[in-house]
Amino acid sequence: MVLPDQTDVMEKHRKPSGNWKAHNKAGLRYFLLSCFATTSALVFLHSQSSLFEIDQWRRTPPHAHRILAECASLRALPGPPPGFQYRTQSDRFVHGTKPQLILNATIWTGGKDGTEVITGDVFLEDGLIKAVGDVPKKLIHAAGAKLVVHDAEGAWVTPDAIGGQAFVIKTRLTDERSPSSMVLEPPFSLNGTDPTQPPRWRHMKHATGENPSRVYDGTRMDTMWAFREAYNEARKVKEDQDKYCAMAESGLWSGLASSVPKSLKWESLVDVLRGKVKINIHSYSPSDFDGLVRLSNEFKFPIAALHHAHEAYLVTPLLRKFYGGKPAIAMFATNARYKVEAYRGSEYAPKILDDAGFKVIFKSDHPVLNSRYLLYEAQQGHLYGLPSNKAIQSVTTTPAAAAGFGHRLGYVALGYDADVVVWDSHPLALGATPRQVYIDGIPQLESPALLDKPSASQIAPTIPDRTKEAEDALKYDGLPPLKPTVSRNVVFVNVNRIWTRGKGSLESRISKTGVAHFIDGKLVCSSFDGDLPCPPTFGADVKVIDLEGGSLAPGLTSFGGYLGVMEIEQEPSTNDGVVYSPFSPQFSVLGDVARAADGLSFEGRSMLLAYRAGVTSSVAAPLSRSMFSGLSVAFSNGAAHALEEGAIVKEIAALHIQISAGGKGPSVSTQIGLLRRLLTSKGEATPLRWFTKVASVSNCNDLHERDRSANTFFKGELPLIIHTHSADIIAKILILKQEVEAESGDRVRLAFFGGLESHLVAREIAEAGAGVIVSPPRAFPLAWQSRRVLPGPPLTEETVISTLLRHNVTVGIGIVEGWEARNTRFDLIWAALEANGRISREQALALATTNLEQIFGISSQNEISDIVAYKGGDVFDFSSEVVAVISSRSGRIGII
Repeated sequence: MVLPDQTDVMEKHRKPSGNWKAHNKAGLRYFLLSCFATTSALVFLHSQSSLFEIDQWRRTPPHAHRILAECASLRALPGPPPGFQYRTQSDRFVHGTKPQLILNATIWTGGKDGTEVITGDVFLEDGLIKAVGDVPKKLIHAAGAKLVVHDAEGAWVTPDAIGGQAFVIKTRLTDERSPSSMVLEPPFSLNGTDPTQPPRWRHMKHATGENPSRVYDGTRMDTMWAFREAYNEARKVKEDQDKYCAMAESGLWSGLASSVPKSLKWESLVDVLRGKVKINIHSYSPSDFDGLVRLSNEFKFPIAALHHAHEAYLVTPLLRKFYGGKPAIAMFATNARYKVEAYRGSEYAPKILDDAGFKVIFKSDHPVLNSRYLLYEAQQGHLYGLPSNKAIQSVTTTPAAAAGFGHRLGYVALGYDADVVVWDSHPLALGATPRQVYIDGIPQLESPALLDKPSASQIAPTIPDRTKEAEDALKYDGLPPLKPTVSRNVVFVNVNRIWTRGKGSLESRISKTGVAHFIDGKLVCSSFDGDLPCPPTFGADVKVIDLEGGSLAPGLTSFGGYLGVMEIEQEPSTNDGVVYSPFSPQFSVLGDVARAADGLSFEGRSMLLAYRAGVTSSVAAPLSRSMFSGLSVAFSNGAAHALEEGAIVKEIAALHIQISAGGKGPSVSTQIGLLRRLLTSKGEATPLRWFTKVASVSNCNDLHERDRSANTFFKGELPLIIHTHSADIIAKILILKQEVEAESGDRVRLAFFGGLESHLVAREIAEAGAGVIVSPPRAFPLAWQSRRVLPGPPLTEETVISTLLRHNVTVGIGIVEGWEARNTRFDLIWAALEANGRISREQALALATTNLEQIFGISSQNEISDIVAYKGGDVFDFSSEVVAVISSRSGRIGII
């Protein structure tokens, strides 16, 4: 290898001679240009790197469309889709349904705040109301031969009644035969409809007060804390969702999860906070209302309705503070006092709430009340002061709006669901019964049993002014005085009808201007009685009461609701308590059946309300959860205590035995076997002596029986009342009766309480000389043993009561709970109306007077019976009201 000469190398790098400065400047320019180029390249590369990072941050992921749609849906509020009012077919239309034309109807449309009533026709097609009033001829021609015509003959037509506590179902069975298919506007996820439409309302129920405290073993504070804790967790989820969606909608996808934050546990409450849920809350008392007001304002969600809410009328200013405005109040008309929270319930609460600007809804809480008779609640609400338009709205338009369905339910109007009812009388007339029911345009009654109603039932009842009563309910904090004032010398004028007792029957006499004078509970003169003529004038000390065409009728008797031995059902300290089972060790210690007279208490509110409603006497048996109930007592509902004159009508009225299947007790065969042994055993040892008296005709002083029944069917010394609904058990007891009578030679004085299947053995009951106390008077199959009921019109022509009476059975009516006693008169009216002329007024009145007295062996003579004065109508007029009770037993006249 040859290395270059160093001299040569140095020569090559030697500075040129001559203008060396010019060469230096050119090099400097080159150097600066190189630096600038390098810097520019670096800047460019840096900028490209930043843009790459931003692009990476903003780059749209493949799931973005789904995420953005979901975020938008979170904010979407429920409601009908655009153009819903122009739909031509209902989403619930059943193909093959024929168009329906209701002619000549009186139509309550729901319009103009419930005051609009028009006459005309209603055309139903495709599950919708297509015309109201004047039906275009083109609709009729288009329907052709498929059109079904129903002539309403002037009958009232209203929207279908709406009851319940949460989501809405239509009670028409579907081909799918599933509960989900009956739900109105279910979530899109259930029926596969278009999720791009506005979401459907969700519905949720909360509860406060005694119910959750009893079920979950906590205090009211625990309940409210549980609510706050749950809603706070939901709020966290909502805030996470909102933060996530804000970033996604800004295009800031880097680091975002592939799905919106969710919590299956809290998602329903998150929807509450987003205003997508109709909240209905079971709540009774102001303390709970106060907590709910704070809860709704803390978490900013409205309440659709407070349910039960017996004390809501007492605190209307508080209820105005709910977030989002006043909730509707869903309540009963007269069902109250079954627990402390309901003790201040008032029949005037609906009027008070309406006057205060609240929306009132009536409910059934089925099976607490039979939802079939939801309209009865509206009828009572009207009777106690709720305006007629608001009363009908309370079961139609108001619940529809509260549930979020005011766009399709609650009105008879163009484009609304074809859900209408044709009534046989005005909807607020007692006993109003459907002639036909349409759901989604489909008639629900194939061959309805129709009733002939009087012309007076085609108009709303005329009701008295209830302002004073409503004011008193507020003045006395829900507990106004109920005891009547006492007068000893009263003349009733303008008496139209007087009812008197004959030999085991009732009869009435009519006069346009009748007069009746009572002193110390005794009739001293009457224009209806030629033997007791009245003088032309009366003394200055006489109190004169104008009955305005009213009537004087026997006081009614009630049995079945434990009046006198139970004041507040769910508050043990107010009750006599539950008797021992004969199969328990404690029973052997007692050694005898219980007597209700020993645990009787007076001046209970349900008792006094019954008295003020003309139910002057009650029979109460000891409360039992097993076979043995004990010995019942008959007493006056208006007495102050047991020592008062006339307080105890009959100290021992009957021996009561309950026989039923199920529960923790022994078998039905065991129960009947024990009863057979007790009835056939002879001896005076307790408790056998009471069963001996059931099949004995001998006198017994310790029964304190001052009089005997004239009924030859009941020869036994002590009536035996068997509590059962089952026709099978009734038949077994009738066989046992024959056995005992054959062995003893005596007659067993027997009756059945409940008896909802008794019509199946009506002839046998009559032949055996037994009686039946039907309870409830309008049959409903609450349990398996009452499944074979006669529901009455419009489903069946006959009722349990009419069938028994047709077979000459002695029939009374009873109640299930004590609060129902006050409505006994309405039950009589209803029984007469449902019988469609097969029951006379005399027979109907006997159901709660002479027949019950006959079954229990209570004297029914005129001179010792209570008389009730009704103002403004007869005992059978829904809007007449009790103004006085004349009691010869106590020697007093109670002014109501």
